[in-house]
Amino acid sequence: MRLARIPVSAVLILLGLLLQVSVLGRLQLPGATPDVLLLVVVGLALVYGPTGGCLVGFAAGLLADLAPPSDHAIGRYALVLCLMGYAAGLLRPEHGRQRSVLSALLVVGGAAIASTLLYAMVGALVGDTAARHVGLGQLVVTALIYDLLLAPFVVPAVMLIARRFGKDPLAVADDDEGGPGLGSLARYRTTRDTTGGASFKKKRLLGAGKRP
Repeated sequence: MRLARIPVSAVLILLGLLLQVSVLGRLQLPGATPDVLLLVVVGLALVYGPTGGCLVGFAAGLLADLAPPSDHAIGRYALVLCLMGYAAGLLRPEHGRQRSVLSALLVVGGAAIASTLLYAMVGALVGDTAARHVGLGQLVVTALIYDLLLAPFVVPAVMLIARRFGKDPLAVADDDEGGPGLGSLARYRTTRDTTGGASFKKKRLLGAGKRP
């Protein structure tokens, strides 16, 4: 993950956590709470790829685990967002630019359902039975509705900020995961072979013209 992306991700995660804890968490909506932090992680993962999404998700989840009024085991939400960031990063579009709003909404919908189920599953393993009292089906449905309603406002803005301010001028990588990548090497070889072949043919023709 490029160094220029760290402060951008940190600011977006802090803003998302602040909005979720201080505003959305106090609305007392039926069922689940709108998960702005998940939307931020998904938006960053769709730009940064699986490795960057995994790191961003883990950092965001761990921060949410430590922030009051957290009442669950530390590391539980970090695991969930880490996996969601990695999975969303695998669906990263070319150059981190989403061509269709529908595809982004499908990613958000899948992440909302999977994160709710995974969070409840991990909670059951550590003895947290809160999901049983509310109803897992109601949590999944309400989480899906809330996140899809917020996604058109949060995810495009996060992706735009990540693309614009997350560029590292010292990085030579064309892609998030592949270092310099085969693309740069292939272009170098193509240019070299083209110019070298042309000069060689030119010299050969000149040499042939000088022969008696």
